[in-house]
Amino acid sequence: IRYSLAHWPGLIRFLEHGMLELDTNPVENQIRPIALTRKNALFAGNEVGAENWAMLASLVATCKMSDVNPVDYLAATLRAILDGHPQSGIEDLMPWRFNQPSSLAA
Repeated sequence: IRYSLAHWPGLIRFLEHGMLELDTNPVENQIRPIALTRKNALFAGNEVGAENWAMLASLVATCKMSDVNPVDYLAATLRAILDGHPQSGIEDLMPWRFNQPSSLAA
């Protein structure tokens, strides 16, 4: 009981955010391809390469969860960054904001 009480805010977080699931099945389904790829992609070269790959894989998985084409999203996001999108507006570049009228329109 003490454990539950000590972690209560985290245990009820899914009630406050509609995108969060009660269980981890969606996450497990998203990382399954990553786990399979990891077996075949042991050539990251170094820790930085592995971190970059993980970041890209996370963005692609988030795009899929948000029903966004990852290639279109990455192309538009990189274009926005190169065009000088302000760092203070990073939230506008998230996959779940991609289809909103205000996203990446500059």
